[in-house]
Amino acid sequence: MKAVVFESMEKGATYNEDFKHPEIPDGFVEISLKAAALNKRDDFIIKGLYPGLKPNVILGSDGCGIYEDRPVVFDPGINWGESQEYQSPDYHILGMPQHGTLSDKVAVPKSNITSKPNHLDFIQAAALPLAGLTAYRALFSRGRLKPAQKVLISGGGGGVALFCNQFAIASGARVFSTTGSEDKKSRLLKMGLEGVVNYNEKSWAEDFSSEFGTVDLVIDSAGGDGFHRLINLLNPGGTLVTYGGTLGQSDNISPQVIFWKQLNIKGSTMGSPQDFKDMIRFVEQHQIVPVVDRVFPLSDFDKAIERLRSKDHFGKIVLTIS
Repeated sequence: MKAVVFESMEKGATYNEDFKHPEIPDGFVEISLKAAALNKRDDFIIKGLYPGLKPNVILGSDGCGIYEDRPVVFDPGINWGESQEYQSPDYHILGMPQHGTLSDKVAVPKSNITSKPNHLDFIQAAALPLAGLTAYRALFSRGRLKPAQKVLISGGGGGVALFCNQFAIASGARVFSTTGSEDKKSRLLKMGLEGVVNYNEKSWAEDFSSEFGTVDLVIDSAGGDGFHRLINLLNPGGTLVTYGGTLGQSDNISPQVIFWKQLNIKGSTMGSPQDFKDMIRFVEQHQIVPVVDRVFPLSDFDKAIERLRSKDHFGKIVLTIS
């Protein structure tokens, strides 16, 4: 079978046209894939920056395909557990340590499968599951976003952040963002955001506060030196939800600001099966179409991952599977 396989720390990931078909685990069913999407997670695995790495594992968490003659998408999370509040110790995601979606076929628990939203084609639908689920939980299950509230989404041109923008606008919130380029700033404003600032400007937080004021909710995936500035932009009683830390640890956080303003700092990772069902329903209700940056054939994985690593991409990168 055709597959993109993480071979080892030394060799990285390669496209293989004759990979041995993996056994289907008990309780799982097999989906014939039409398209799959990349995530930063795939690049972290290739670079050895992800825990629990195993050799000879098919990469990829997102996909859309055919099961029992109908087009389907699926929750890429396995073994979430019984609690809606947090995942179980056995929780993991397709693409490591279990075989993923950059292949002709993928095995998933039958309960993870749902029909593809009718308004999306295979490419658009393949871009939805992981990033859409992460965005939905961060905004609504953890962030408790309500209509007319002000929400600031950092790094607004990223895959999850774009879904956050789309979902928040659809919910009736007032949406703001940061980004690293003037081109992306222009694109975000065309999507309907009220305001965008460039985080490469040293005074971006002061500029934001001066022009747009403070906000009720912040959604962040970066951490790093800008994290305390995001905290400072919250209204009293406001909430910050973090789902990533690409810029590492954050210094200069003031406990006094957090306790005096009665702030809520929450973590969020992926989402529960209920979150996934609610996200798909929300996408269908509001006819949301994922933003797709580029489409490559599976055999051009190397070009696709280079595009993912560039700062120029805006939206999801999707691989088609013949």
